[in-house]
Amino acid sequence: MIEKRQFYIDGAWVDALEGRDHQVIDPATEEPCAVIALGGQADTDAAVAAAKRALPGWMATPVADRIALVEKLLAVYLERAEEMAQAMTLEMGAPIALSRASQVGAGSFHLKNFIDAAKTFEFDKAFSEAFPDTRMIHEAVGVCALITPWNWPMNQVTLKVGAAAVAGCTMIMKPSEESPLSAMLFAEMMDAAGFPKGVFNLVNGDGVGVGTQLSGHADVDMVSFTGSTRAGRAISKTAAETLKRVHLELGGKGANLIFADADDKAVKRGVLHMMQNSGQSCNAPSRMMVEAPIYDRVVEEAAAVAQSVTVGAPSEDGRHIGPVVNAVQYDKIQGLIETGIKEGARLVAGGPGRPEGFNKGFYVRPTVFADVTPDMTIAREEIFGPVLSIMKFESEEEAVEIANDTPYGLTNYVQSTDTERRHRLARQLRSGMVEMNGKSRAPGAPFGGMKQSGNGREAGILGIHDFLEIKAVSGWAAE
Repeated sequence: MIEKRQFYIDGAWVDALEGRDHQVIDPATEEPCAVIALGGQADTDAAVAAAKRALPGWMATPVADRIALVEKLLAVYLERAEEMAQAMTLEMGAPIALSRASQVGAGSFHLKNFIDAAKTFEFDKAFSEAFPDTRMIHEAVGVCALITPWNWPMNQVTLKVGAAAVAGCTMIMKPSEESPLSAMLFAEMMDAAGFPKGVFNLVNGDGVGVGTQLSGHADVDMVSFTGSTRAGRAISKTAAETLKRVHLELGGKGANLIFADADDKAVKRGVLHMMQNSGQSCNAPSRMMVEAPIYDRVVEEAAAVAQSVTVGAPSEDGRHIGPVVNAVQYDKIQGLIETGIKEGARLVAGGPGRPEGFNKGFYVRPTVFADVTPDMTIAREEIFGPVLSIMKFESEEEAVEIANDTPYGLTNYVQSTDTERRHRLARQLRSGMVEMNGKSRAPGAPFGGMKQSGNGREAGILGIHDFLEIKAVSGWAAE
């Protein structure tokens, strides 16, 4: 049993002032694997006070020096990559191969992109050639609360910490209580990199406790939150009392539009993307929408691909999927699978219960429903598990209508070799991101959504922007 009951505050590991024990559950065994402390108001106040004290000095630190510390952080991160992979596999059930390649890799990828972006970012520049006497200064927002989720721990931690650090903000991070071990290891890395005390602080806690305390704290200038839309609403309401800036990266219900002229790998690509990380990704392509002439063939192929996806223990090497994170999530997914059956969707792969060979652990069968209609619950709710809904459309116009008929707007996908069609759809689909034909976004390209998928953008230059205020100064030139 791992015991980690301390918080990282003001450059030191300190005992919790008001902490209560919390067991971290290994989702593969349903047994406790660690004990941490969940903080209280006194712990939150101590962390905020440390960040507030450190802010003037960190803001005044030259940008080049801030970037150099992030470069040191990246080096430490890479040195301890295997420890990080093992921590995430234990706490949230990602298969070790996925942890090593994608879960850990996402963190190093984002840190490198922030370093590159910051080196070209003009933090201080003339407003224009015509008006050089007016100066635009990009200044840190201030003390920032960073509230991160369990599903892609280092992806979200580095997207927030890397941007805030180069922007000159000081931070209090509250990771998910489901995945605290990787976050505490990251705090060790921040310390080893040599960040000044108080610049980065970590307090473990739950959303109702530390999360609410940070969101409403008078000395916190910004909250950057990734998680559920429900929690995002609560944070926004709490933060409104102090009019602080709020950045939200929330849920999604991505549509994957597959046209008759899609490439041969489009269906397999879409199913495997849906199943990655056991379906626990906000940008998962969970609604596969298929043009009528190829619908039957696609359903058959999608079912076969899902049936080929194996489920295995996170500790075992290989390209399988692991369990979902906890009992609450498992029960929610099982309930939605049952709802899909009751509402008339046609089950073509997977279904209720654990996969064959598992009698414990939060394992879910890779599941595919066909003949799903837009009014069905599984077409509207974010399931956050390895469950794919296949829908039929007759025309491009109908596809757009169905795709946009959701409160979410994070990522949509298009599979078509018709360039003009792709260009039309890119403008018509209401989402912060549109990915086409399996092409990944460029390094540093912005990540974020619209509607109830949140606001603000993460990664690269626009991610740094989110942690900056713009100050307009006139009369800059000498008299």
